[in-house]
Amino acid sequence: MNIINFEFKARTKHLQKLEEKLLSLHPVFKGEDHQIDTYYNIETGRLKLREGNIENALIYYERQDTADAKQSDIILYQHQPNASLKSILNKVHGIRVVVDKNRRIYFIDNVKFHFDLVKELGTFIEVEAIDNQQDIGIENLKEQCAFYFNFFELNISDYVYCSYSDLLLEKQGIQVSE
Repeated sequence: MNIINFEFKARTKHLQKLEEKLLSLHPVFKGEDHQIDTYYNIETGRLKLREGNIENALIYYERQDTADAKQSDIILYQHQPNASLKSILNKVHGIRVVVDKNRRIYFIDNVKFHFDLVKELGTFIEVEAIDNQQDIGIENLKEQCAFYFNFFELNISDYVYCSYSDLLLEKQGIQVSE
């Protein structure tokens, strides 16, 4: 499945407060997911295997690293958990880094909200305006992200420019290049 996202990630010390604010809009709660994202060594883009209670997928994506809301081009393969798939990916690509997080997931229409506690990194909010059918348009996705950025009263300095995987690698002193 090919998907276009426009998204932002922001560091926050007020995760519960932001989640309570979202609840005032009556979102659909999908649940709390403990997710292990295994990132693999590849030449371009990012490839990760997500293993969770709610979401299980092999995800390839390309996205610029900028401290702003940004477009992601995604190829998503949803699957049932399977140790063989992970073994093949580990053997063929080698593990780059593993991200361990607890995530509370909500939706309002096509917009997905993540309230994340990431092991070794802290707390974050992530907002993804999703276009599964390529019928919403990038400008509408951008407007949705801008609306929620303002709704949550975030500051530009809160933006996170890269993925959790890159933040973990930087914390480990490993140079990140894409």
